[in-house]
Amino acid sequence: MPSDQHQPLLTSLDHETAYDPTQKIHVIGVDEHQDHSDEYGDAPPPFSWRKLWLFTGPGFLMSIAFLDPGNLEGDLQAGAIAGYSLLWLLLWATAIGLLIQLLSARLGVVTGRHLAELCREEYPNWAGKLLWIMTEVALIGADIQEVIGSAIALKILTVGFLPLWAGVIITAFDCFIFLFLENYGVRKLEAFFAVLIAVMAISFAWMFGETKPNAKELLVGIVVPKLNSRTIQQAVGVVGGIIMPHNVFLHSALVQSREIDPRKTGRVREALKYYSIESAIALAVSFMINLFVITVFAKAFFGTAIADTIGLENAGQFLEEKFGGGIIPILYIWAIGLLAAGQSSTITGTYAGQFIMGGFLDLKLKKWLRALITRSCAIVPTLIVALIFDSSEDSLDNLNEWLNVLQSVQIPFALIPLLCLVAKDDLMGVFKIGPILQTISWLVAALVIAINGYLLQQFFAEQVSGVAFTCTVVILTAAYVAFVVYLIWRSITLSTFGFLKPRSDVI
Repeated sequence: MPSDQHQPLLTSLDHETAYDPTQKIHVIGVDEHQDHSDEYGDAPPPFSWRKLWLFTGPGFLMSIAFLDPGNLEGDLQAGAIAGYSLLWLLLWATAIGLLIQLLSARLGVVTGRHLAELCREEYPNWAGKLLWIMTEVALIGADIQEVIGSAIALKILTVGFLPLWAGVIITAFDCFIFLFLENYGVRKLEAFFAVLIAVMAISFAWMFGETKPNAKELLVGIVVPKLNSRTIQQAVGVVGGIIMPHNVFLHSALVQSREIDPRKTGRVREALKYYSIESAIALAVSFMINLFVITVFAKAFFGTAIADTIGLENAGQFLEEKFGGGIIPILYIWAIGLLAAGQSSTITGTYAGQFIMGGFLDLKLKKWLRALITRSCAIVPTLIVALIFDSSEDSLDNLNEWLNVLQSVQIPFALIPLLCLVAKDDLMGVFKIGPILQTISWLVAALVIAINGYLLQQFFAEQVSGVAFTCTVVILTAAYVAFVVYLIWRSITLSTFGFLKPRSDVI
């Protein structure tokens, strides 16, 4: 194989991998007796707090997708329009998200491959390429929201001096600067994300303390399910924002940053145990942050005349007008939290884009080049959006609705392949999910797809008009449904008749 000296843009590996062996965190043998360190069979090594700390990281990077600006906008609208009544749904939606992400982590740990790679290997070429296109479209849609969120925060913090388009450019360059942290090791990058999550937690907790939401109504909202026709759209937004297609692909790659020997059952069980614990902790933190945002806007604007008009750009100003200043004006506290959410989610989006493009296309490119390609795919349309919608808050909110719909339609193209693959005996061996978990997972997937289907139906009923546009939507919808049906049919037939070739490198 040619050396890097002659082909500097290519990696030296035979195929695309999530992490080079030299990048992985050493965990085998930590807190273990030397004479037993490599002789565990089916039983995992004893629990170790030190080892849990070493495994901690991927779950928190994954949890950032639960805290991106799109989710924050869904939170503030849910609070302003539905009050405390949807907190129970946030709790259960987070639990559903945890289930999906744990299945993604299981796939990555057991196979040593991430979801994009496996889709390329297990599906026909045409289906794999179509899955890649759908996933890239979803990623670009999410990235536009995330970058615009960062740009809005910068505009607020500079008192309007920086227009949205300038904030977009700064965010794009910031992302590359931050990605250089990976050169100093995975743990340094994970620590940086932990700081951004802490900034979000402190900012929104500060707002929570400033506004003093009603504790009794908060507890009732978490425990007692309530839903009515007036709040159904916000309910759909809460659930739809939790499952992000690119995040399902991302988590299956992130878990490979630790040194795991998939040939040893005990080692795989150990990794799954620690990843389950840290993912649960990470999503518990994300739940609290989302809860802070919902309850702040429930206390401030539920039942008011302006509840329906609040979005990311004007939310801080409305809070400032209602609650005034303090040691730090609440407008800037909101902007700091929003900036941390936008910056962290854009970086993880770039990360996900590298894994998705490399996995589906088996691109043996240097990571910085892949980052440049995937970042450009999102920054160019985002810059156009910023230039067009900079002066119109209503248009920006309407665009955000379209972007939510764009991501919603892509959810089946992440969930269905994932559920198909984690139930494959010849792929997962003893770690395939059993009938009960498989049934629960498919019911959850059906629920999420149905909820997003309702969102699509409502959206197009309001937005689609004209014969030509309607015919185009009908044709695209028919093609979309046909591909979803194909994926489900293939999943059923593969599970029933086992048409996939055996994989000798998996337990």
